[in-house]
Amino acid sequence: MAATFSSVPQVDYARLKDNATREEELVKLRDAIFVVGFLYLTNTGLEDLIRHTHGKLRELFDLPTETKEECNMIHSPSFLGYTRLGAETTAAQTDFREQFDFGTPGMRQWTEQDPFWQRLEGNNQYPKHPGAQELVDDYISRIDNLAQNFVHLVAESLSLPKDTFDDFKGKMSRLKFVKYPPSAPDSQGVGPHKDSAGLFTFLSQDNTGGLQVLNKNGEWIDVPPVEGSLVVNIQQGFEAITGGVCAATTHRVIAPISRTRYSIPYFLGVRLDLTLQQLQESAAHIVKRIPASDDRKKRAVDVPSEFLSPLYACFGEAHLRNRILSHPDVGRRWYPDLYKKYSQQTLS
Repeated sequence: MAATFSSVPQVDYARLKDNATREEELVKLRDAIFVVGFLYLTNTGLEDLIRHTHGKLRELFDLPTETKEECNMIHSPSFLGYTRLGAETTAAQTDFREQFDFGTPGMRQWTEQDPFWQRLEGNNQYPKHPGAQELVDDYISRIDNLAQNFVHLVAESLSLPKDTFDDFKGKMSRLKFVKYPPSAPDSQGVGPHKDSAGLFTFLSQDNTGGLQVLNKNGEWIDVPPVEGSLVVNIQQGFEAITGGVCAATTHRVIAPISRTRYSIPYFLGVRLDLTLQQLQESAAHIVKRIPASDDRKKRAVDVPSEFLSPLYACFGEAHLRNRILSHPDVGRRWYPDLYKKYSQQTLS
């Protein structure tokens, strides 16, 4: 039986950076990556940034409706901007949340000569509120620096050269500000899913709770808030690159009953031009070098991910499909033919 878990482990970032404690903490990181796919990253040095940013979220979500609607995602073929309550779906059900989506600033403008899926790398829509752009851009800049270092540490924990995954990193990563208002008991804040936007997710959650992960016995495990920490999890891009040896874990958010929940996930992006053949070749090469059991490596070749489906030309198209189906109003406006195609498509 595959190893499973009953709680999410903590990994101390400061100990990973300290030569005296590095090796011991790398073992904990490796176990978290192999067995759970989730971990708390503590002592990151970003505690003040996290506290400050969370303190500003209420202001942004309390803006007048017309102000938020000016930057509605419907205006963006890159799926960036504001999403009103109940306008996104996960696992074919409506999510009870509203959010702002942002990307790495300074993306090159898309042209007709570029592949259609490259429109995902676009420009932000910031809410018209004093300091909003600075708040977003500063958070992205500082957490991205940590995220880049974290990927190097993951490679080291897997006994790989630290730059093993550098060539897979994308130009644009994504940040969300999310509000889950109180709802009826057992409502879906966001439904069961695996993160699909790239390599790893770095989530800052408030003290409300509601995040759960699915272990290998089919049990939902709570991920209670740990003050100042980041909840880090594997995304499907990293799962595909490692041939499934490092698997993404299904998770969900139960909508709060009596108080509002706020969270800030950051999705470290993967290259949109990665093709199925490149992913398969890289997986075969990397899996050979990862010190996992033979049983794990045998099971790893069959990764249940749309990013390894022959239906799509590359990761960018697979990711665009995911966005179109999650935000059908945006998909119908900017990609009507693709919306029709993908909504009728069944993954094999």
